Amino acid sequence: MITLPRPDVAAPQRLRARDLRRPPRRTLRELACELPLLLAALVSIVTTVGIIGVLAAETLAFFRLVPLGQFLTDTQWTPLFLEKHFGIVVLLSGTLLTTAIAMLVALPLGLLSAIYLSEYARPGVRRVLKPVLEILAGIPTVVYGYFALLFVTPLLQALIPGLAVFNALSAGIVMGIMILPLVSSMSEDAMAAVPRALREGAYALGATRFEVATQIVVPAALSGIVAAFILAVSRAIGETMIVAIAAGLSPTLTLNPLVPIETMTAYIVQVSQGDTPQGTLEYRTIFAVGTTLFMLTLALNIVSQWVLDRFREEYQ
Repeated sequence: MITLPRPDVAAPQRLRARDLRRPPRRTLRELACELPLLLAALVSIVTTVGIIGVLAAETLAFFRLVPLGQFLTDTQWTPLFLEKHFGIVVLLSGTLLTTAIAMLVALPLGLLSAIYLSEYARPGVRRVLKPVLEILAGIPTVVYGYFALLFVTPLLQALIPGLAVFNALSAGIVMGIMILPLVSSMSEDAMAAVPRALREGAYALGATRFEVATQIVVPAALSGIVAAFILAVSRAIGETMIVAIAAGLSPTLTLNPLVPIETMTAYIVQVSQGDTPQGTLEYRTIFAVGTTLFMLTLALNIVSQWVLDRFREEYQ
């Protein structure tokens, strides 16, 4: 008879006891990697909380002196004048005007270029065109601002008599060119995620390439395209240097794109140049305007996330 050795029942218990007394080296290495990653992730959260805290404190101090109703309903914005008015609707109208012009430029061109890159361009052409298009996103915005002022505005003045040197039209057009890569790249990525089987099925039914692109691919990637549009709007609303250089610093309540206007970001630049004493009411206006801008972009980001979650298509 062959006698098998008895298993050591106490060995697993000793091993577990040793594991409890001292973590293995792998656990220590994982912990050493996890802590720096956690700290890196917390940096953005702490920064956001700090920004919100500063905005909230200064904005509350502003509204102790200026009624909220006047801030929302007054049709003049002259906090730096002797007769002070604090109507944010003036700056808001200028911001929305330049944003609307930029969207009229960026959204159609961005979507059309995305359709071409996704459905028509050959792989070699796509590898060249997409990086070239994305180079536009790397150009400093101050360069775009002077491009609008020194090139686009004189060109438009030759076509539109009476166009002011500083105007919302040239600023909006150049802003649309600036955010064009954002719309095109994100929309093309959304279209690239559409399964090839959908395209092949449409081709098998006799659809043309244009029909496949417009009736199959674009509807299937609609959530990503809409999210790209909303993020582009948010980017245009927060743009600073182009509107500060090319649109002017005239707080006028108007929807005429041919005259000088002032946006919320341009006003923040104007007051932040150092001529306004810190702690004064005029100085605190930039925080009230910044809070309004923050709330507006936050709302757009929430809508973008809701669109992604509500209309996202998942393919197996």
